[in-house]
Amino acid sequence: MKPSSVIAPRRSHHDRLDRAAEIRERDRRHVWHTWSPLSADRSALTLSHGSGYRVWDIDGREYIDASALNSTCGYAHPHVQQAISAQAARLHHFDLSLAANVPAGLLAERLASYLPAGMTKTLFVNSGSEGFEAALLIAAAYHRHIGAPRSRVVGFARGYQGTTIGCRSMSTLPRSRHGLRAPAPMTLVDLPLAPRELRRPEALPALLAEFERAIGTDPADLPMAVVVEPFLNVGGGVVLPPGFLRRLRSLCDATGTLLIVDEVFTAYGRAGSMFACLREDVTPDILVSSKGLSGGYVPIAAVNVAGHVHDTFGSDPVIGGLRYGHTTSGHAIACTAALATLDVVERERLVHRAEQLGGVLLDRFQALADHPDVVDVRRLGLILVLEMSGAEAASRLLASARETGLLLRQQTAAVMAVPPLVIDDRGAAELTVRLARALDRMDVNHA
Repeated sequence: MKPSSVIAPRRSHHDRLDRAAEIRERDRRHVWHTWSPLSADRSALTLSHGSGYRVWDIDGREYIDASALNSTCGYAHPHVQQAISAQAARLHHFDLSLAANVPAGLLAERLASYLPAGMTKTLFVNSGSEGFEAALLIAAAYHRHIGAPRSRVVGFARGYQGTTIGCRSMSTLPRSRHGLRAPAPMTLVDLPLAPRELRRPEALPALLAEFERAIGTDPADLPMAVVVEPFLNVGGGVVLPPGFLRRLRSLCDATGTLLIVDEVFTAYGRAGSMFACLREDVTPDILVSSKGLSGGYVPIAAVNVAGHVHDTFGSDPVIGGLRYGHTTSGHAIACTAALATLDVVERERLVHRAEQLGGVLLDRFQALADHPDVVDVRRLGLILVLEMSGAEAASRLLASARETGLLLRQQTAAVMAVPPLVIDDRGAAELTVRLARALDRMDVNHA
């Protein structure tokens, strides 16, 4: 018998338990988990593999994944896998500061096709955090180029743009605090109303008034940029009142302030449109996107810049161009993964699907709103939010959901369901059933 045809003996139950224990112990010894207390044992949930919108852990337990912020076309999608493999065999990467590669050009062209006229230039980086560092440097340089230097930035106090010093300085969230000096003056706007009230149309005047005050009217102290997320993710799953982005665009135009829109989380269908800003026909000066671009298969982020900003860089006094970038910017494999992901988004009509299925799930989630710990139910596209009575109740729901085979995400008191855009009707129905069961179990476990 040929060696390749020999069937290996199946592992015994004890062998599998020993193997799982070994994997977890190695993780505890050597892996420093991001955004986690040292007391938290993240190895308790150690994943083995995934398919579509489901994942399995090393003990063989199955879960519906509604926690992955960057999962566009799900796990192990054959089209994305094949594209990555083919590109790796051809050219994995070459430094864009020295030469071009084909996938980067194709991806930049594809992104321009989705955006309003004039937003034809794309800077590729590796993460949303890097994208925002680039956006701030671009904004500051633009004002210098036109002979009107500015440095102040306006944003949401509960906003979250990333983990670099510049990004962390644009937030008052406890996790974003740091002990270093902010690289630029920041004016951060508090929410004038509770999230469950802010999502309503009548909240628009109060929110807009806060930004009017923050921007100001003093010609000597106007901001260089206003930075906003169309949906405050880390800030508590906050849906903003309709019309806000459009009115903010007008405020920026009136004061010569650049509008930087953070679509790191909401772009590529997640918000029920290719970009959330397009729901209000708003054209940013700079648009940053990342998570869903390659569906999480390979790290990549895009900084799309309007032509009137980009074209001023010819007057840069040092190199006559952009002084920013990374060795792996526009990585050929990452750009290929993004192109393949966008193929799936278009072919399977996932943008339309996200909006339609999000509405269906909101109706189903509304039936859970009478639970004593549920304060509000809201959504944007395929982002479903259950605001709980507090962070402790949200943590209990998260733990209870995991016991029922459902992985959710917690942002302070908000519990978010963010399934891959490829989730089907059966999966959406199962998600709702498991969530309802988790709420019931939460009550029993807490009694």
